[in-house]
Amino acid sequence: MTTGFFTSVDDVAERLATTGYLASPAVATTVFLADRLGKPLLVEGPAGVGKTELAKAVTAVTGARLVRLQCYEGVDESRALYEWNHAKQLLRITAGRGETWDETRTDIFGEEFLLPRPLLTAIRSEEPTVLLIDETDKADVEVEGLLLEVLGDFQVTVPELGTITATRRPFTVLTSNASRELSEALRRRCLFLHIGFPEEELERRIVTLKVPGLDAALAASVVRVVGALRAMDLRKVPSVSETIDWARTLLALGADRLDERVVRETLGVLLKHREDIVKAAAKLDLDAV
Repeated sequence: MTTGFFTSVDDVAERLATTGYLASPAVATTVFLADRLGKPLLVEGPAGVGKTELAKAVTAVTGARLVRLQCYEGVDESRALYEWNHAKQLLRITAGRGETWDETRTDIFGEEFLLPRPLLTAIRSEEPTVLLIDETDKADVEVEGLLLEVLGDFQVTVPELGTITATRRPFTVLTSNASRELSEALRRRCLFLHIGFPEEELERRIVTLKVPGLDAALAASVVRVVGALRAMDLRKVPSVSETIDWARTLLALGADRLDERVVRETLGVLLKHREDIVKAAAKLDLDAV
């Protein structure tokens, strides 16, 4: 039960590029295999390297529907899978006075009273769907148990209705910033892709694509400075999204080159902690980059 979105690795790379997502060979290959094999794709890496954007790019080029489960501490089955419309059930019970409980129960646990959440919505969808389970590592461990059935067999069991199995598997992407270790059982159900910071040439191409009008030499300087910052022992190094933000900042300021003044005045776009800014300002050697 594959989704059949892509015909080849090259097809993945070319079509994603039309959305502005420049995929490395490893990314394009893994996306193709996830599509061809019908397997969920677990994407790990630091924040801001394009994990969520990958799912959005696949959605855009395939014309699929995006169903997103945003994970956070405290997300539970009722928010991830489904819940019953208790207010509507209560009204139905009140209106059905005089009926036997068996008659009422059969009614109130029907489709009319079911509120599907992202996982059940994606499983039941008959149209092409991309299921994005974002920041999986932020969810409680108990949620992983819920995901095992969903991602193992692409099915959901609703005790009152039975087992609902996908007739068309969603293209599924789980993202993780690796703030905690995900279980081996969950990992076994997925293909794995690690997205780190891109090579200098790829990041330069990304910046040039995302910030049209930026001078090519300045774009190259931006990427080299960001690379130097990532080599420092900082509390949080700049992500690709922050590289793009910095390039847009320089363009807005009309900067045609990087000098000490403009870098010092705009470091807050790249670095989000005072100690990092102080350390970078002291150590950054613009002549070397």
